[in-house]
Amino acid sequence: MREPSDDYPRPVTEWTPAEMMIVASARQLAGERVCFVGVGLPNIACNLAQRTVAPDLELVYESGVFGSRPARLPLSIGDPTLATGATAVTSMYELFAYYLQRGLIDVGFLGAAQIDRFGNINTTVIGDYAKPKVRLPGSGGACEIAINAGKVFVIMRQGRRSFVDRIDFRTSPGRSADRTGWLGVGPTVVVTDLGVYRFDDATGEMYLETMHPGVKPDDVRDASGWEVRLPEGAAETEPPSVEELRLIREDLDPQGVYSR
Repeated sequence: MREPSDDYPRPVTEWTPAEMMIVASARQLAGERVCFVGVGLPNIACNLAQRTVAPDLELVYESGVFGSRPARLPLSIGDPTLATGATAVTSMYELFAYYLQRGLIDVGFLGAAQIDRFGNINTTVIGDYAKPKVRLPGSGGACEIAINAGKVFVIMRQGRRSFVDRIDFRTSPGRSADRTGWLGVGPTVVVTDLGVYRFDDATGEMYLETMHPGVKPDDVRDASGWEVRLPEGAAETEPPSVEELRLIREDLDPQGVYSR
């Protein structure tokens, strides 16, 4: 057990909302085989899954890396550490054409600036596209991942500006009745700092599955831009274990860049 320090003073029996979100996301990957992942929160969650519930998980990065086990937290999608222990390092074209668009990716793990009740994702602009309030990084490979991966997991912080009734720009499509040309079903799980959400197969709408420890229904309502479905008696998310917190704090994000 790690002793408290000036750099990371919290005891391992306590956790931040970000750590709870990372742990809950990692657990969704149990039993999955191949995951297309970006840097940041998705990367930490997937690397935690490799060390816990999914030891055989193959990580795929859009810079052209397949089967990576990064030695440290990557600074960007082009960080050389992503090639650590990789099965293959190819061009971006080959990765997208021969792996993703061929249907060999089981899960795409994405972040989002905005999401709506049907899982449509915005990572392009906040506000009007021609005159945005904020210009975001854009799609990168997110749209292609959302369409071609077998399913999509999303990790993001929840608030009225991120959980919105109508996104400002649709970067990546969510659940849709018209999946012409799609290989996957779209988003199936959304994990936030408040809870874990899934989608109704009949309506395509998001609903709350579990609330994280200490979160109340009103907290979810206050942080949502629409009337989120809250099933009666929603369960509580299982808290992080001592080992899961140790791995985040010592191995995956020792500086607390994403997890504080």
